[in-house]
Amino acid sequence: MEAVVIPGDWNVDQILDDLDQHGFSVIDGAYSIEYQHAVSQECLSHLNEFRDAAIQNGVVSNIRSDHILWLQPEFQISHQHTKTLQQFSQVLNRAFYLGIKDVEAHFACYNAGEFYALHRDNPQGKNGRMISSVYYLHEEWQDDWGGELHLQDKNGQWHAISPKPNRLAFFQSDLLHEVLVAKHQRLSITAWLRSDTSLI
Repeated sequence: MEAVVIPGDWNVDQILDDLDQHGFSVIDGAYSIEYQHAVSQECLSHLNEFRDAAIQNGVVSNIRSDHILWLQPEFQISHQHTKTLQQFSQVLNRAFYLGIKDVEAHFACYNAGEFYALHRDNPQGKNGRMISSVYYLHEEWQDDWGGELHLQDKNGQWHAISPKPNRLAFFQSDLLHEVLVAKHQRLSITAWLRSDTSLI
């Protein structure tokens, strides 16, 4: 079996306890500043390839206005994050018996005025998404720039998670959440840890 290699700064026991007690966990300083900068630049270099996330199979949704680009293995820098999530899935499987088998991920860009209204990533267990994650790539974020992840935890309490640079948030995919209107370009990698094989 491949050894689990995750960043040494991650407090795994705290992450697992947070997920168990509240259904979400936040890691600040998730990676080195050098990695954050490199993956941010990789994202920015592909911005012209992003598509309007509100258009799915020709149908326009009014609940979101962000832009996305699905990650591919040839995106070598962001793929390192995906591999870390795949390895961390082994820890989550041992702790919670989630049966995670795969990770799907995309870059997300919220330009000023863009948002994602209230939704669940896995409503009523209708897909294989078990744990959702968001890693914030932008180099700077100010408190008045909006763009918070507004999340209802498993106990019904609401939390506003600021998209601070190099912050990584995990949460149960069945939790209700939204992305509040951004007032500045907000960059991230959104990923889902799945109990089935991604179709992407």
